[in-house]
Amino acid sequence: MPPSAPPTARLLIACPDARGIVATVAGFVAEHRGNLLESEQHTDTEHGEFFMRAEFEVAGCDLTRGNFADVWGPVAERLGMNWRVYWSEDVKRVAIMVSKAAHCLHDLIWRWEAGELNVEIAAVISNHDTLRRAAEHAGLPFHHCPIEPGRKTLQEQQVRAILNDARCDFVVLARYMQILSPEFLAGYEQRVINIHHSFLPAFAGGDPYRQAYDRGVKIIGATSHYVTEVLDAGPIIAQEVVDVSHRHTVADLRRKGRDLERMVLARAVRAHVEDRILASNGKTVVFS
Repeated sequence: MPPSAPPTARLLIACPDARGIVATVAGFVAEHRGNLLESEQHTDTEHGEFFMRAEFEVAGCDLTRGNFADVWGPVAERLGMNWRVYWSEDVKRVAIMVSKAAHCLHDLIWRWEAGELNVEIAAVISNHDTLRRAAEHAGLPFHHCPIEPGRKTLQEQQVRAILNDARCDFVVLARYMQILSPEFLAGYEQRVINIHHSFLPAFAGGDPYRQAYDRGVKIIGATSHYVTEVLDAGPIIAQEVVDVSHRHTVADLRRKGRDLERMVLARAVRAHVEDRILASNGKTVVFS
């Protein structure tokens, strides 16, 4: 958050659709002398669900992190809401996990240094030592956690210990070319963001650019999604495509794809950091 920006609270809501929810939220904020800055909502008519993100200034407001649950709780319970609130002064701590490909890590570091991503990069973790210099040049702690044959469980335990010690709020897989176990993901639901070098659900799994080339597709894409136990099947946050033709080689597809991967991953990370994502029924609502 820029130093001049006033502190805010971000309230995220998911509940059964009903009349008057927007008015209820706006009235609640006004009643407690908050200044509503942004309000976005979406109704999923297929499932009868309502989603909302409301951001309001807390200066001059009598709502605090200490009393918010007690004051808002009865309203939320009456409307059957699942909700959570975030305070802008709490800068999220992220761990970036990488393998050998450098482009996504470099892009995230650049955006962080430029002030585009309001996060604290608490750790860079890799199963290879290749990108140590990139991380340390930016002043970031680098952890080399190699995977030895038959010892992947121990490696994941080592990584989890690093995440715990660094007090990481979420994890970004910036082309970390390993499948994470259900045991590793436990407790990190909707807090691990991956970039897949394909327009999912097409060409899941390994070497999607080769798969795309072999099928002669006319567009390729990149997909950022939350990681679940099912490979490349988590709720999608952001996607982008670019045109290709019969003239492009596999190397051309990979080159074009790297540009998409950087952009799509950054978009997804920013949406997560700004608390703009709600997930339900295997999909996401991403507010602008």
